[in-house]
Amino acid sequence: MNTKAFASQADLEEKKISWDKLSDNAYAYTAEGDPNTGVIIGDDSVMIIDATATPVMAQGVIAKVREITDKPIKYVVLTHYHAVRVLGASGYKNEGLQQIIASQDTYDLIVERGQQDMDSEIGRFPRLFNAVESVPGLTWPTITFQKEMTLWMGKLEVKILQVGRGHTKGDTIVWIPSQKICFSGDLVEYDAACYTGDAYLADWPQTLDNLAALGAEKLVPGRGPALTSPDQVKKGLAYTKAFVSALYGSAREAVAQGMDLKATMALTRKNMDPQFGQVFIYEHCLPFDVTRAHDEASGIRDPRIWTAERDQQMWHALQQD
Repeated sequence: MNTKAFASQADLEEKKISWDKLSDNAYAYTAEGDPNTGVIIGDDSVMIIDATATPVMAQGVIAKVREITDKPIKYVVLTHYHAVRVLGASGYKNEGLQQIIASQDTYDLIVERGQQDMDSEIGRFPRLFNAVESVPGLTWPTITFQKEMTLWMGKLEVKILQVGRGHTKGDTIVWIPSQKICFSGDLVEYDAACYTGDAYLADWPQTLDNLAALGAEKLVPGRGPALTSPDQVKKGLAYTKAFVSALYGSAREAVAQGMDLKATMALTRKNMDPQFGQVFIYEHCLPFDVTRAHDEASGIRDPRIWTAERDQQMWHALQQD
C-alpha cells in the first residue's frame, strides 16, 4: 500500500503573519495562505471573525488586538464549522468573550459532523493545530441566526449574513455597511486553493454574485492577502469563481464520460494545474476537491462526512502510481 502522507503533513514551515488595517474599525490577520482571522473594533467591544485552530494560536491574534485596544473581545463569529477556524475560540474566554455567533446551518453541521471533522482536520494539518492539546473540545455557538443578524457595536453597525451556499451549507460573512468592508470566510480565497470537500459547487458561483452585489470595497478572504481596493475585491471574486468553476466543470465532464475518481483527478489536473498549480495548499486540497466534485456531479447533493479513515482511503486511492 502506498503510504504517502498528506501534502499538508509535510507543510511545516512557519508562515509570515501580516496585520493590515482596513479602517479605524477593521483589521485583517493573515498568514501566507493559512486561515485568516478578521477583527472589528467597535465603540465598546471587539469582534473576532474566525478563531484560529487552537487557543494557543489565538494568543497571536489577541496580542495584535491588545496593541491597539483594551476593549473586551465580546464576540467571536464563526464563518463556518471547520475545525481550523473554530477550535481556538476558548482562547478568548479570558478576554471578555460573551457570545460565539454562527448560522443555524453551521450549528447543525457541528451536531452532525463536528467531531469527525475535528479528528480529520487535526490528522491532515499538524502545523495548523499547534498546541492541539490546548483545545478543550468542540466549539459550540451560543447564538445562532438564520439568513441575517445585525449587531450594534456602539454606533458601528455590523451585519452577519448568509448570502448562499458555497464552501459549506452554513457559510457566513460579516459586513460593515458604512465602510463597505466584508469578511468572507472561505467563500472567497485569493492566491490559495479553495478547499471544497464540504462544498456546494453548483451553488457557489451564484453565491459569489450575491456577495459581489454588496459592493464591497475591501474584503478579507478566508485565505490569502487582504483585498484592499474595489479592483482587488473583483479579482478575488473572479479568482474564486474561476477555481470552483474549473473544478466542477472538470468533474461534470469526467462523470459524463464515465470516469472513475482517479481518471477524474487526471482530467482535473490537466485543466487546473496550469492556472492554479502553484497557489497555496493546492496539492493538499485537490484530492478532497476532486472527490466532492465527482460526488456532486454524480448526483450526491449533500457532502459526505469526512472521517480520518475516509481521508486515508481517499488519499491512497488517488496517489499516482
